[in-house]
Amino acid sequence: MSAAQFHENRHLTTPIRDLGLTIGGTPLEVVVAEFQQELHRVGVRRLKPDFHLSTEWGVPFPSVSIGIPFYLARPELIDVHTREVGHVEGVGRAELLRYLRHEMGHVVNYAYRLYEQEEWIKLFGSMTQPYLDEYRPQPFSQRYVWHLPGWYAQKHPDEDWSETFAVWMTPDLDWRETYAHWPEALAKLEYCDRTLATVNDRDPIVTTIEHDEDVSSLSASVEDYYHVQSVMGEDLLPPGLDGALRTIFDDFDSPEVRSIEAPRPAAELIAKLERDLVANVYRWTGHFPESTRQLVRHLATRAKVLQQVYPADREPAVVVALTTLVTSLAMNHVFCGHYLP
Repeated sequence: MSAAQFHENRHLTTPIRDLGLTIGGTPLEVVVAEFQQELHRVGVRRLKPDFHLSTEWGVPFPSVSIGIPFYLARPELIDVHTREVGHVEGVGRAELLRYLRHEMGHVVNYAYRLYEQEEWIKLFGSMTQPYLDEYRPQPFSQRYVWHLPGWYAQKHPDEDWSETFAVWMTPDLDWRETYAHWPEALAKLEYCDRTLATVNDRDPIVTTIEHDEDVSSLSASVEDYYHVQSVMGEDLLPPGLDGALRTIFDDFDSPEVRSIEAPRPAAELIAKLERDLVANVYRWTGHFPESTRQLVRHLATRAKVLQQVYPADREPAVVVALTTLVTSLAMNHVFCGHYLP
């Protein structure tokens, strides 16, 4: 069923809890089963994680429950999420497994209370460190492994451990070779390897099941849910970027070009690039997807107002220029907290 059919069937206005969303009977069930086989292969057999649908990826502290975003249960909901949010975490088998490995790191940490161990604290830091939604990563820091986009290990010691665990358990990844020249990250992986060899023979200390924001409790409709998400966390957009846009498109515009063929509107190209920019800028800079989306849409609006155009045969070069501009602005925001000095 397409997103259009989904809307026509009025499911967008139905409370999410009444949509009958489950892991069973969906592609999620198959991937979760594959993930459990992965756990068995690395020796995690006594610890049994619990899976449920929630509003986002997460493991409530302290529990062994892994929340999976409800929209991943149906293709039409993924389409709606893509349209409304732009960035989807965990679409497809490979990405689902990537996120499940990360969340399992939290489960192992909480189940065996690793965060209380002296060596864990020495390597990763204190669990009592403030957990900030806004963090400023250092791309390619050799102190951390790289698994989820956005240099996520740098967000908090708990995330650092979970990313380390995820890398450790990834099949067919030679982490010793991959991180041979990153001694601090390698030390964390070696600690993980030693620790799992020990705790895998023990029953977990914590076996609490907690379904935070379980899909069965979500009274908002899909339509209302995404309306609230769109209103939350709106950042102030940077003024004064008209000059940068003019610089880009003036380089590709001339009377000679206009006489050969009708130029294309820049705003449409920027809008077309939005999804890839949101994903890739987050992956490599840590600039949050929702912020990049607002930035790209702001640039598209200004390009339309300025009536910026470009010749069709120069589109690849225009894409490179726009990507570089957005990435530069994103890096400014990550390091300085704002787009412009």
